Amino acid sequence: MPLGAAIASFEHIRPRWLESEVRHGVIAFGGGALLSSVALVLVPEGMHRLEALSVALWFIAGGLAFMILDIALAAKATPANQLVAMLSDFIPEALALGATFAVSSSAGFLLAGIIALQNLPEGFNASRELARSTHYRSTQIITAFALMALLGPLCGLTGYYVLADYPAVVSSIMLFAAGGILYIVFQDIAPQAKLKKHWAPPLGAVAGFLLGMMGKFATGA
Repeated sequence: MPLGAAIASFEHIRPRWLESEVRHGVIAFGGGALLSSVALVLVPEGMHRLEALSVALWFIAGGLAFMILDIALAAKATPANQLVAMLSDFIPEALALGATFAVSSSAGFLLAGIIALQNLPEGFNASRELARSTHYRSTQIITAFALMALLGPLCGLTGYYVLADYPAVVSSIMLFAAGGILYIVFQDIAPQAKLKKHWAPPLGAVAGFLLGMMGKFATGA
């Protein structure tokens, strides 16, 4: 996340049209990566341990909760959807990562790498959003993201020592996050990725989803 924020601080790409395409392409890449985490990790793992009714309830609850949060952010004129999307994906996956290490250390290391690659474009997008809509300097945003990244080890340790014995709780968290992420992708991220009279940026979404697919192969799933 802080590495993505650091890259976002260097935005002067020439020619100008290429800079615009790169920005929108990275936004699309982040959306594709988020969508892959929903389709390939959060939903399959969540459905594996819960009954159909519980799956539906937790998934819908996540979408509704993020809609309410989006309304609250809009009412306060605080556009931080990219940041919310990043943390909503990062925290449940870190919890699941800790539980994975309790079963297989090799799969845990691979999943950690996938999460890191996924959070880089999300950090880029969230940093740009905050820089555009707030008075914070890039160094302040990078520092804040570095501190937020510490939530990863904390959630991982929680998953390893606490939640590994409660798979139904982990599945519920995953499905709740999946519903929320899906709402954010189509409410905020996908509309921002579109650029008039340019057709390349949406390929970023294809690349982002491909990242998740390759990660699925890498973990042996």
